[in-house]
Amino acid sequence: MTGTITATETTADETPRPGPKRARRFRLGSIGTYLGVAIIIVWGLAPCYWMVVTALRDPSETFSTSLWPTNPTLQNFADALDPDAKVNFSRALMNSVIIAGATTLIALLIGVFTAYALSRFEFRGKYFVTGIILGASMFPVVALVTPLFQLFTDIGWIGSYQALIIPNISFVLPLTVYTLTSFFSELPWELEEAARMDGATRGQAFRLVMLPLAAPALFTTAILAFIATVNEYLLMSQLSSERTAPVTVAMARFTGTDPYVTPYASIMAGGTLVMVPLVVMVLIFQRRIISGLTAGGVKS
Repeated sequence: MTGTITATETTADETPRPGPKRARRFRLGSIGTYLGVAIIIVWGLAPCYWMVVTALRDPSETFSTSLWPTNPTLQNFADALDPDAKVNFSRALMNSVIIAGATTLIALLIGVFTAYALSRFEFRGKYFVTGIILGASMFPVVALVTPLFQLFTDIGWIGSYQALIIPNISFVLPLTVYTLTSFFSELPWELEEAARMDGATRGQAFRLVMLPLAAPALFTTAILAFIATVNEYLLMSQLSSERTAPVTVAMARFTGTDPYVTPYASIMAGGTLVMVPLVVMVLIFQRRIISGLTAGGVKS
């Protein structure tokens, strides 16, 4: 009995414990990780913070170097939303919602069926089609400005909503197809086969079984497509009119009381008005965004 107890105590005493070097290395690694995260957060949020601070400043102190708003005022927001101003920012906000909403809906409608076909079926030229779709996302936008302007001028679409929506669809569709294809490829297709064995058609199995499973990816893709469309400026500035100009173009056209002075404070106020709804939307759907981005990345 004594020998057994002694052996047990000896075995317990011989359990390896992390030495001081290992613990120190772990602490240094944690500090480095947190430091890197802090740098990324400051790097990403500092411009947004400075935009909000400038928007809250008195226009006479726009170029102040203070880290806090000096003489805070909401007059810049009132100037940006002034309906009598040369640029109707409220209408531009509505235009952005219309253009981004229509682009997102159409891109999702096309992308979900394309992604399903690319991930579910084997057909000749499948990888060539996938390469063409991904290659389209790498095409420089500036190279499309002149031909699109000429095309829409010839058919009388310059300044119309369709001239702003159709090009944006071609820009966000590759992102939509790529994200959804990666997600659909990881879904358990046995569930679809089981639904078909129970009498469901392929369309019913897709609509009732696969689409609910793909909800996180759909939310992620929709939000990314919406934000990408709202941020588009180059084509919008050339193809839009005063009636259909989105917020990015409207902010670039802001004019102050002095035509020789750029109203930076009003521009920052307009940028803040655009940023806040997008931030709120991302915060509300952050769990779905994260699950949608990571769900297709791990194989069981």
